[in-house]
Amino acid sequence: MVAVGLLFVFMCILRRSDAIWLSLPPTGTKCVSEEIQSNVVVLADYVVISDDHVHASPTISVKVTSPYGNDLHHKDNVTNGQFAFTTTEGGNYMACFWRVGHNVGGGDISINIDWKTGIDAKDWDSVARKEKIEGIELELRKLEGAVEAIHENLIYLKTREAEMRIVSETTNARVAWYSLLSLGVCILVSVAQIWHLKRYFQKKKLI
Repeated sequence: MVAVGLLFVFMCILRRSDAIWLSLPPTGTKCVSEEIQSNVVVLADYVVISDDHVHASPTISVKVTSPYGNDLHHKDNVTNGQFAFTTTEGGNYMACFWRVGHNVGGGDISINIDWKTGIDAKDWDSVARKEKIEGIELELRKLEGAVEAIHENLIYLKTREAEMRIVSETTNARVAWYSLLSLGVCILVSVAQIWHLKRYFQKKKLI
């Protein structure tokens, strides 16, 4: 029983709420982004929350882009929607929301975004039905998936850290060479100026 209790406590710790609330002004754009590695499933639902129960909810435009600027999802004049994709490259994936046309005006509106990635985006109900598992076995499968996701994320972070270290070392080496080159140029210019002034004073018979 103690092991079962610890299991559920650990699962509760691993689970986190990915719901995001945005306050969208009448003009301008609000964006949310997340750095995600490649080959990760992303699933998100968004809905406009309006306090005005008399009139219809205002509509928005939505655009989701990859780290290289490719459009992954684009909808105009909607009050809710969903997008899902599998990342093809690592980096910041961004979802932007704005109001256009006749929707511009009035006060701010609220948008609820349920953003899930990796293990959180997996349809565990389908897995349970397909493999005929439930209860503790299902929770263990979720825990196994969470551990694998954490391990893959650590490998990704380690790779990014190595790349950043290489970039930093290369930049430092270039800055060092640039500093030495600048110092050499300054010395040459100073020597040339001294030589020129010496010849000038000799011609003027000042020395």
